[in-house]
Amino acid sequence: MIDLHATLRYNISIKSSNSSTHSPYFMYKQEENNMNPNVRPESMARITNFELANAFIDEQVKAVREQVGDKKVLLALSGGVDSSVVAALLIKAIGKQLVCVHVNHGLMRKNESESVIKMFREGLDANLIYVDATDHFLGLLAGVSDPERKRKIIGKEFITVFADEARKLEGISFLAQGTIYPDILESQKAAEGKKAVKSHHNVGGLPEDLNFELVEPIKLLFKDEVRVVGEALGLPHAMVYRQPFPGPGLGVRCLGAITRDRLNALREADAILREEFDKNGLAGKVWQYFIVVPDIKSVGVRDESRYEGWPAIIRAVNTTDAMTAT
Repeated sequence: MIDLHATLRYNISIKSSNSSTHSPYFMYKQEENNMNPNVRPESMARITNFELANAFIDEQVKAVREQVGDKKVLLALSGGVDSSVVAALLIKAIGKQLVCVHVNHGLMRKNESESVIKMFREGLDANLIYVDATDHFLGLLAGVSDPERKRKIIGKEFITVFADEARKLEGISFLAQGTIYPDILESQKAAEGKKAVKSHHNVGGLPEDLNFELVEPIKLLFKDEVRVVGEALGLPHAMVYRQPFPGPGLGVRCLGAITRDRLNALREADAILREEFDKNGLAGKVWQYFIVVPDIKSVGVRDESRYEGWPAIIRAVNTTDAMTAT
């Protein structure tokens, strides 16, 4: 759902708007005004403190209001850092004109959807539509083991479910997205014929009858900047600095064909890992840590008896830009 103009040749039926990237905050030089709106200018300051974050927020609020006017904006709110920050920013800018749709595809972390509803519907008084599509998604994924096929099935079906909800709504003119700069860089790599690390859930196309204009207020920011902006918007530290989570959710961390019992085991193991990192003061020191459960069983001893269970593989990595490990 990103229009990367001539650089990226996706068949997308969404009109692109560049208004959010022409604000004074980005400190464009006069000769930079005609630059590709999906390329971060070298003159753009890195957002490292609340002063810069608030300046960014003020400019984006103004830009969004100018772009949207009195029209409605639709946002797929996953509950991840990026979409949550966009939601908070747009609520500040246009309030009830924003309509959020949270689709539970059954591959969320433990209590993920409940947390989204509590934070946004109850905490920020957001217009929030909740869709539980667990059975539908798991049915489509039955027997599928290839991770890229799983990504594409989940991504395609998410668009279908999201589009079905969008058609039920009246007066929607804009589509907001939590696209950030690493998404653009990774997608650009694929367009240039290089092997991308993965396909991105923020790159796709809605059906032709949903001809929305894009609102992408954080698309030139790196992940660390998004977090600073999120805190400046008043989002809880625990939410803003939560673990990065892929669009396909636990579907790509449950290796091989997904089964409900193994998915549930992964969900519980993931919750235990995050709880232990919190208890031991590691949560703020490691950028990303997660569990992967392979489609094999390992033999061990539990309660003085032979036991067969799925191994839980732990991976932990640090990075500053969400592109390369440090």
